[in-house]
Amino acid sequence: MTTTIRPTEPLQQGADGAKSRTYDVCVNSRRVGRIKIATDTDFGPGLGRIEELRIDEADRGRGRGTVAALAAEEVLRGWGCGQVRLSVAADADAALRMAGALGYLERSRNMVKQLPPAAPELAAGVTGRPMSADEFEDWQRDEVENYARSWIERGVPAAEARARSAAEHRTLLPDGVATAGAHFLVLEERGSVVGSVWVARRAEPEECAYVYDVGVAEEHRGRGHGRSLMLVAERAALADGMATIGLHVFADNTPAVRLYESLGYRVTNYNLYKQLL
Repeated sequence: MTTTIRPTEPLQQGADGAKSRTYDVCVNSRRVGRIKIATDTDFGPGLGRIEELRIDEADRGRGRGTVAALAAEEVLRGWGCGQVRLSVAADADAALRMAGALGYLERSRNMVKQLPPAAPELAAGVTGRPMSADEFEDWQRDEVENYARSWIERGVPAAEARARSAAEHRTLLPDGVATAGAHFLVLEERGSVVGSVWVARRAEPEECAYVYDVGVAEEHRGRGHGRSLMLVAERAALADGMATIGLHVFADNTPAVRLYESLGYRVTNYNLYKQLL
């Protein structure tokens, strides 16, 4: 029996060149699942995504998903994509095994933590406070560039990374430091600023607090301030009535991953990628 993918709709194309299409996964003429692919709306048509891949339960464990993914990669190559990305739930063991067998690598992960009932205590000698308007202006300028560089260092073209960073920050911070639901906090140690954290209310995929950025000044690293900043974020989230707090971290940022794990964060999704040679 032969597994193939069969379009269920015409090719969808946007004015910006974005493409998407949904396919049935078929064994001979029998439908056994569904797959949806698209070009990346943030980084342009050179990046593809497998947005959905589902095989009916009765047909799982027979390699149908693997064949469908390979067929989708061929379509993306035809669209001019040089890389494909997908996101897999942390508890989807079969999907993670399949992605690994197909050569996908981890780019980043999403993590979440159930907040404690009471605000955590900070280490002796450190305090958190709101960022001033002047501090925010300096922070925002550096934050837009630093976020762009985090993508550039991982192979994204500089112009695309900077455009994405600027656009995301305009969307997330329409009113700057006064943006509703956002907290910009600094950590001080005996009166000296040692780092900052940006935490805000986020509605999707479910309402929670979300840490968008945390950073410790280079000269103050290695002294536990990253942990204190995360606790400052938790305190702000609890004050907002949030029950959970989430974040995104690049897989190669090992110190950050270890910190979040030690604080009780668990992985919800692995974000994977593969070069389409």
